[in-house]
Amino acid sequence: MTSGFITTTDGTDIFFKDWGPKDAQPIVFHHGWPLSSDDWDAQMLFFLGHGYRVVAHDRRGHGRSAQVDTGHDMDHYAADASAVAEHLDLKNAVHIGHSTGGGEVARYVAQYGQPQGRVAKAVLVSAVPPIMVKTERYPGGLPMSVFDGLRAALAANRAQFFRDLAAGPFYGFNRPGATVIEPVIDNWWRQGMTGSALAHYEGIKAFSETDQTDDLKAITVPTLVMQGDDDQIVPYTNAVELQAALLPNATKKVYTGYSHGMLTVNAEVLNADLLAFIRA
Repeated sequence: MTSGFITTTDGTDIFFKDWGPKDAQPIVFHHGWPLSSDDWDAQMLFFLGHGYRVVAHDRRGHGRSAQVDTGHDMDHYAADASAVAEHLDLKNAVHIGHSTGGGEVARYVAQYGQPQGRVAKAVLVSAVPPIMVKTERYPGGLPMSVFDGLRAALAANRAQFFRDLAAGPFYGFNRPGATVIEPVIDNWWRQGMTGSALAHYEGIKAFSETDQTDDLKAITVPTLVMQGDDDQIVPYTNAVELQAALLPNATKKVYTGYSHGMLTVNAEVLNADLLAFIRA
């Protein structure tokens, strides 16, 4: 079992984990904003236990990766992911992305992984494509004022903003009767505060304004798209429903009442469904 750093062509040090048999099929996990590869603990341990090789990296400016002041955009995110895959020579891989990580997977698979013949399947979980912000093409998106509000809250008091996000809408802990899990909130906050305020600030533009319609249309490998219908972060009607329509080879699963953070609080259900898709 290993972990370490690679240095990208623009000199950015990217932290990665690479656990399990090196001759096993790799499953590569791409985390959401503003977190780190630690957000995949429940999945990495589960799939490691099922004999897979599991790989995850911290996005530039996030977690243990370098807090650089450039490249906080989907193109660099995908290029960094490709640098990790090439360094580890991952083949026949399944790439799974949550939220912003879903955008990273879509761009990586379309522009790097699929052309290089490295990808077997892809999974987008509560993912941001095709685009989060409201546009003429996608009138069901969120108004720019939502993202301006996120930027203002982050700049004013990042620690409080992250605490409120994790304790409220991210896991649905703000819903009546919700079982609030304080250590999950603490762990989300820990991951967020480990990263760079600049990367998180500029990342809001990356995850909200990048139109990935063409990425989705280009992905021909089998792709599972999954989201909860009570996702308060990425509205599912503008995400999973459109992904399923745009992807040439999609399987769609919508979970009644599940939150944006369902991979953590509903890991048992999600892991079983991910395993079934990968084995199919």
